[in-house]
Amino acid sequence: MRHRLQPSKLIRVGLALAVALLTLLLLWTLLILTDTAFDVWTRLREGPTWFFYLYVAGFLAISGVGGFALWRLLRPRLGRRARAERPQAPPRVDREELEQRLERGAAAGMDMAAVRRELALLKQRKAAGRIQVSFFGEISSGKSSLIKALLPEAKPAVSATGGTTREIATYNWRSSSGDELVLTDMPGTNEVGAGLDETARAEAMRAHLVVYVCDGDLSRTQFTDLSALLALGKPAIVALNKTDRYQGSELELLLARLRERLQAPGGEGRGEEGSRVELVAVQAGGKREVLRVLPDGREERVVREMPPRVEALRTALQRHLDEDPEVLEKLRDTSVFVLVAKRLDEAELAHHRGRAEALTRSYSRKAMVGAMAAITPGSDLVIQGYLGVSMVKELANLYEIPVRRMDTDLLLELVQKRVARSSTIMLAVAGNALKAFPGLGTLAGGITHAAAYGMIFDALGKAVARSLESRGALRPAQAAQVFEEGLSGDLEARAKRFARLALDIREAPQAERQGANG
Repeated sequence: MRHRLQPSKLIRVGLALAVALLTLLLLWTLLILTDTAFDVWTRLREGPTWFFYLYVAGFLAISGVGGFALWRLLRPRLGRRARAERPQAPPRVDREELEQRLERGAAAGMDMAAVRRELALLKQRKAAGRIQVSFFGEISSGKSSLIKALLPEAKPAVSATGGTTREIATYNWRSSSGDELVLTDMPGTNEVGAGLDETARAEAMRAHLVVYVCDGDLSRTQFTDLSALLALGKPAIVALNKTDRYQGSELELLLARLRERLQAPGGEGRGEEGSRVELVAVQAGGKREVLRVLPDGREERVVREMPPRVEALRTALQRHLDEDPEVLEKLRDTSVFVLVAKRLDEAELAHHRGRAEALTRSYSRKAMVGAMAAITPGSDLVIQGYLGVSMVKELANLYEIPVRRMDTDLLLELVQKRVARSSTIMLAVAGNALKAFPGLGTLAGGITHAAAYGMIFDALGKAVARSLESRGALRPAQAAQVFEEGLSGDLEARAKRFARLALDIREAPQAERQGANG
């Protein structure tokens, strides 16, 4: 009786043969290389001395060039993650450029209230002539307690559970040298549901000097936040708080680790863009529960007052104040201008999105009117093609991005193919939506097509706007993919909305419909 090999056994046999052949190939290659190496070595020894050194130099040069080329090719890929942890310095902006953008935005009808508030606040603080110092850090790191230790008369809310600083609190302080300071206690970062990170970052950018408070090694989020501030060239002090929790050797190791991450040997160094970073160890004071052993052997827990130790921070602040005040002012203005530029970007983005939505709604309505006004077969395709080109052109003008006609034609061609695949389902859903409006009779067919065209132009306008906004150009393939996703998303609800709109258009006076299509 003949036995058949099982498939698993055949696989193992095949793998064994492959391993055997690979082993033989490697051994044969090693023998060839060894023979070649000895042959070359023998010939070099028999040749003149100058040829030996010339050969070795050439060999090393070729190896070095090849190794350097490989390193350059692989280095960007290997270093991408490390560079991603440190934010790049934002582009430098000046007041004149900001004012020009502000005028253009106001002339275009953009909402510039946030931008004007930021510039007004800068003007107000410059007129006051005080040094703005912002205390920045994660929740419950001890910012409020640290300010209380510096200014015993201040009474900020302090809690060990979850960060009680809900608003930005400011405290006036006159230093020993007579400098007027404003200490700002900012909301803790990473607090859930309040958007406090953005508030804290913005106020830190408005300050002359930032005190970043932590109570241990920097997490990835903390390091990213601090690096973003240093990228502005802003002077910063990193205050390691709650040092009473560490033994002497533990504290030294932690400080050494922080100095290494801050690139601050000896406690002081240079961060991004040459910004100065100073590391100090402090203790904000407060209460601490300790275990005391009584003479009779019993144990009891007692609460002791911990004396504050903030002299290192006070000295570091004074050292920065003693430097050139014009430099501090210039650094503060630079970071505020970056913040103003961000507010301008946000205003421009909101304006573009609002205008893009209005254009999309307008062309969707025109497409629906065109579908109802079509008299001869195929004339609606001519109307919709013209409207599609016009909508893409207007959206491109809105975003101030040049778009080639060939890209527009390619996008409309891709859109038509995707519509052809889903037109049956779309018309069926639109027709089903019209059942909510009884008594249409023979009007149902035209209104169904009009609603379908409204849905198509709505999805097309949003896809084009998204491509222009996110890519800075019209990418037909990407826009067509977004169009298809938008066309099929929430189909039933959209069909009802455009069916209602189609009925409103049908009931509108003839002159009004012609004006909408014009």
